[in-house]
Amino acid sequence: MSMSELVQISIVGGSGYTGGELLRLALSHPRLRLAQVISRRLPGKYVYTPHPNLRGVTELKFSHPDDLAPCDILFLCLSHGEAARDIDRYKAIAPKIIDCSSDFRLDNPADYRKWYHEEHPAPEWLGKFMYGLPELYREKLARARYVSGVGCNATVANLALAPLARSGMLERVVADIKVGSSEGGAKPNVGSHHPERSGAVRSFKPTGHRHQAEVMQALGDYFELHFSVTSVELVRGALATAHCFLNESVDEKSIWQLYRNAYSEEAFIRLVKQRTGIHRYPEPKVLAGSNFCDVGFEVDVEGSPRHVVVIAALDNLMKGAAGSAIQSLNVMMGWDETTGLLFPGLHPI
Repeated sequence: MSMSELVQISIVGGSGYTGGELLRLALSHPRLRLAQVISRRLPGKYVYTPHPNLRGVTELKFSHPDDLAPCDILFLCLSHGEAARDIDRYKAIAPKIIDCSSDFRLDNPADYRKWYHEEHPAPEWLGKFMYGLPELYREKLARARYVSGVGCNATVANLALAPLARSGMLERVVADIKVGSSEGGAKPNVGSHHPERSGAVRSFKPTGHRHQAEVMQALGDYFELHFSVTSVELVRGALATAHCFLNESVDEKSIWQLYRNAYSEEAFIRLVKQRTGIHRYPEPKVLAGSNFCDVGFEVDVEGSPRHVVVIAALDNLMKGAAGSAIQSLNVMMGWDETTGLLFPGLHPI
């Protein structure tokens, strides 16, 4: 494929963790040409300055935001609120936009106000962005011009719960999401200071986490959802443990069938439920750097057959952010959905 046939993409906010993952994926994607990577903080510096894993892979340098040129597809990896405030400018830069922030994930301004405790800077744009999770929105993404990123905690919960939610059996869910430190972004804060973060098992958001809104929007609000987030000593990773209370009794065979029917054709969903070994259930550690989401379950046959524990794991920077963004791009362009995304992760790590 000649350079003229490659789709030109640019990344705004390329010095952060999600921007770095997009860089890594774009540089090895066979149908993309990385035109510009924008950073207000590091213009003129090599992109491998904040992303040392890219040393020797590219000699590309960061450009200043004022120098952003037209391209085919623009990725936005900006802090909360920045993309929304300048969306009209970015619309003029590229015909297709994928925003990896939380600015356009919710469709309703009232929901945004409720969960983000502020008015949206560009409420007329809410609803124009398609939620970037292909497993739930593939057909709509294929026709989309504007795509939002996904919350990593929302994604691991959505993929854990979607088959049960679609079955109509869900009555109540109590989900705790355990997350690594990279979820907090590249900018340090008091909570990410090493003596405070190391060894932590810290209840970050027992109630009211904004990613819960994405789950309710994607799966419906007909079941009761309790959602908490706990910080643990990981760099990458999110693990959902969802206690699901159903309106009917089930057995292991019926839940296997439900999840196989839902995910047997999904390239990036793996069902993990083994009888022996140390990796009998999903484990974020083995997913580092991959776009896979592993999903498993256990029916509470000794307690209540209406209680199912669903466990799901992913890399928050990949399937929970940059990986889903590239997967959505592949869907938008009509390419094989797995293009550039088949790295299987590392073990041990």
